[in-house]
Amino acid sequence: MKRLLLLLLPFLIGAGLFYWVIKTVGWQEIRNSFLVFSGWQGLAVLGLTAVIALISTWIWQEVLRGMDAKVSFGKLWPAYVAGFSIRYLAPMAIIGAEIFQGHILKEIDSVTWEKSMASVIVNRILELTASLVVIFLGLSFFLLKIGLPPIKLALIFGGIILIVASLIFYFFFKSFKKESMTKAIGCLFNSKLNAEPFEIEKEIFGFFKVKKAAFWRSFVLSFLRIGIMWFRTWFLVLFLGKSLSAWPALSILGFYSLVTMIPIPADLGSHEAVQSFAFSALGFSAGAGTAFALIIRGAELMLSLLGIIILFRLGLELLKNTLFRKAEKFSANLVAKRDES
Repeated sequence: MKRLLLLLLPFLIGAGLFYWVIKTVGWQEIRNSFLVFSGWQGLAVLGLTAVIALISTWIWQEVLRGMDAKVSFGKLWPAYVAGFSIRYLAPMAIIGAEIFQGHILKEIDSVTWEKSMASVIVNRILELTASLVVIFLGLSFFLLKIGLPPIKLALIFGGIILIVASLIFYFFFKSFKKESMTKAIGCLFNSKLNAEPFEIEKEIFGFFKVKKAAFWRSFVLSFLRIGIMWFRTWFLVLFLGKSLSAWPALSILGFYSLVTMIPIPADLGSHEAVQSFAFSALGFSAGAGTAFALIIRGAELMLSLLGIIILFRLGLELLKNTLFRKAEKFSANLVAKRDES
């Protein structure tokens, strides 16, 4: 029961925030912002969202190539979208999407578990690193334009940025020094770890230290992904009838990237609250900010819906393969016992 409440709590917080934003901004103002938005523009936003997911899959493929594991794009794309749906709809399940993607990759292409998990973790590190750069640049411009935000908002956002930046800095520092993070984590929790986490860590460090060409290709692609997200942001604000330059669009993207680090399902409420504040501060209406968040969520929910369908299919295949292996092993044991008798 307690575990269920912990899983529901982020959703309830998001729902409360969503209700507060709608009530504060006013549905009529939000509706007015939607009036200039047409169907073909929605399809364009959805198309750009799909392109972002395709580039993310490409990055994952490049990471795997750097680890000497060649997997076709056609096999990686469903696994990425299914993992995205878990990360987007259930972010409170920490590393749940990563573990699922690692298992699926191991099943569909016989990649070792160590390489599978290492590739997913590296992909996530690259994604977070690029996001932090956007957050830093976007929020720096935002603060130069409007001044310091309210103290509570600054503490919340500053805390999130500091925690994520510290973890990534710690990883790169340990990687450069060739020191084990896994051993340090084991000591922190007073737990004796088996060889598997150390093998995953070895694959990760090998990618960053040895496979430098693959690392730089993946790094550049991570910023290409950010570039498409930047373009989507600018494009959508224009669709909402607002004129803006590249830097304000980067600020809006920075807030979006920051919100995605908060473990609330589908960024419910949190995205609306942040964007209504950001749009108002940049001289636009709060209603436009709320409409922006709703449209982005709509496109990402469509991708998540596809991911759920794929997740269901892949989950059934994984269950079927697992049962088949167990049945095969059981049959082999019966044959061995019969031969012995």
